[in-house]
Amino acid sequence: MDIRNVVVAGGGVLGSQIAFQIAYKGFHVTVWLRSEGSIGRAKPKFERLRGIYLNTLEAMKTNPAAYCRGLAPSPDLSAEQIDELKANVERAFDGIVYTTSYEEAAKDADLVIESIAENPQDKIAFYTELAKHLPEHTIVATNSSTMLPSAFAEYTGRPEKYLALHFANEIWRNNTAEIMGHPGTGAEAYDETVAFAEAIGMIPLKLRKEQPGYILNSMLVPFLSAAEALLATDVADVETIDKTWMLATGAPLGPFRILDIVGLTTAYNIGSMDPRSKDPNTPQGKIAAMLKQYIDEGKTGINAGEGFYKYGK
Repeated sequence: MDIRNVVVAGGGVLGSQIAFQIAYKGFHVTVWLRSEGSIGRAKPKFERLRGIYLNTLEAMKTNPAAYCRGLAPSPDLSAEQIDELKANVERAFDGIVYTTSYEEAAKDADLVIESIAENPQDKIAFYTELAKHLPEHTIVATNSSTMLPSAFAEYTGRPEKYLALHFANEIWRNNTAEIMGHPGTGAEAYDETVAFAEAIGMIPLKLRKEQPGYILNSMLVPFLSAAEALLATDVADVETIDKTWMLATGAPLGPFRILDIVGLTTAYNIGSMDPRSKDPNTPQGKIAAMLKQYIDEGKTGINAGEGFYKYGK
């Protein structure tokens, strides 16, 4: 595998997780963001991740249940080995580079992972400008939650080296990487991406063809949307809906805890792509209005300290 220098475009909930995990595994990571303000908003997310990684690793010394697959290949580690991993966390945190420059980000990139907002025009604008600066060998991947890579391949200037690489939230714990090409993706780029996913501690999940939402979100998005509709149409409150799901299925989290982890802005952007969300009389329209109100109040999820639930910072 020839990938060493990785650019992550976007410092949101998942973009920050992706970048930190890659740096933790020893790769050189540059985070591209639109503005200095975006950098300022992203840095607290990385500080939070540093704390999570350090605290989780420390807990792994005495509590087998604390083990996370993305942090170590085995739970059977000595305290000294765990301290070495904690040193990797500090190196990762100190080594990440932040930039707003396409040229600086792209000049040495072996792989670019796009994790910007779920807005087609934003993605097209990003790819069109990025293509002017990339070396010929660079692979470009999208972490889009629901969009197909074939919709953007031509704008990258390298459709044969473009594909989807999708991660789950809490990447250090839920270490999956869904890998999905489009009809023009070359086998070499696909195989290189699979090898990279393994190198950063992920379990590669290889899709045979394009599917909106991949495997995970094909199941998760309808589930979360159903919960949102129950709340938006006043069938039940947040706590009751979550309690129902958890008690009836044994799941550790209800849909609104999951939404807080995903981030309400991401949920809103995904829902807004449904034409029915423009009609305030439909359940989809009520969901969009509800999420917009939360977002306008700064209640965007766990990283903000509040979403559907409040969290200590």
